[in-house]
Amino acid sequence: MCCAPRHARVINYKFRLRDLFRQRSHGDPLDSIFTLEQAILRFGGGKRNGRRVVFTNGCFDLLHPGHIRSLEHARSLGDALIVGLNSDASVYQLKGEGRPVIPERERAEILAALECVDGVVIFDDLTPQRVIAALLPDVLVKGGDWPGDQIVGREEVEAAGGRVVSVPVVPGYSTTEILKKIRDGVSARRAKS
Repeated sequence: MCCAPRHARVINYKFRLRDLFRQRSHGDPLDSIFTLEQAILRFGGGKRNGRRVVFTNGCFDLLHPGHIRSLEHARSLGDALIVGLNSDASVYQLKGEGRPVIPERERAEILAALECVDGVVIFDDLTPQRVIAALLPDVLVKGGDWPGDQIVGREEVEAAGGRVVSVPVVPGYSTTEILKKIRDGVSARRAKS
């Protein structure tokens, strides 16, 4: 019976762990959280040099596999992905009491740490209209649950020669549903007590 020595397996395992946690070329995730003006300066030059800038947005309150797949799909459509992140105030207005669960700066840091995300811009408005109009990305990405005529920023992006892409929503994943399961689980445990 032939088998690799135990220490060889451990070394190989450590190598794979190192690969999982390798840093992206832009370094510290906090260096990838921009004001709108910083994002324009950082990504505008790339656009002038033929790089395709992709933009998507959302609350990203509790990051789940549906978010990850959508972000990876969005990133595959260009050379850089900027994520517009709803501020705490706008999430509260959109989602109601108890939201967001995670504060905006922490949500931004989590998103910025993803390899597929090149930059995060936090915005206070209910929609990313102002951010999109200022950035004018080459590709605007939104989930397929949004009707095409209701995608904010469509007119600006298409007028500037860009395109709008709807990505399929991954069924079974929703922050609202995750929170409902948590609440129902807590209520069920209390009822049994």
